[in-house]
Amino acid sequence: MTNTPPTLSNRLHDGVLALPSGPLVEASLAAARAAVHPSVLNHSIRGFYWARLFAAHRGVLNDADYNEELLFAANVMHDLGTGPDAPGRLRFEMEGVDLAAAVLTGLGAPAGDVDKVWEAIALHTTPQIPERMGLLTYLTYEAIWIDFGKNADLVAGEQERIHAAYPRLEMVRNLTEEVLAHGARSETAAPPYAIAYHLAQERAADGVTSMERGVVSGPWGE
Repeated sequence: MTNTPPTLSNRLHDGVLALPSGPLVEASLAAARAAVHPSVLNHSIRGFYWARLFAAHRGVLNDADYNEELLFAANVMHDLGTGPDAPGRLRFEMEGVDLAAAVLTGLGAPAGDVDKVWEAIALHTTPQIPERMGLLTYLTYEAIWIDFGKNADLVAGEQERIHAAYPRLEMVRNLTEEVLAHGARSETAAPPYAIAYHLAQERAADGVTSMERGVVSGPWGE
């Protein structure tokens, strides 16, 4: 008897809030809980749900490259660089991705899986490139930006339950503060063209960033 991969309806049979399980999922979640602000943790978990819904919209749930454990790891650990273990010498994306890779390597994850998660997190703030990379990178990028309001219509049917379980808690303000604090630790932590650099320039000029304004005025508000 051949086992066919589950469809979205089967994946969500126990509810839209069903999560994958296993040591990789548990370790990823533990690392995020220890590192990021509670509102940023909720943002990261919501990212996984948006990623799964976006994957269903794109019709890739049954693709060989679709892996929910890696998708969870990439989403839930994508902001580790805003936490206390990041040394503040490189962009928060790069320091976060090295921390995430260390979590996966410590679990004995295959090098290829570590590389996929590394790529997904490293590129999560970089537009246009993720869509030409691997499926994990593409889904992670799109999911994170759904949480900022992009393509919100694609998840409208499930967003109320997801937001009720993982409320926003002024996520964009807290995340902006964490990224700015990390970027202020050294010149190399916020180099020109990095998102931390642009946020700092906007905050200095206007007292508020375009990222904050975009979320507050967008479909999710804060």
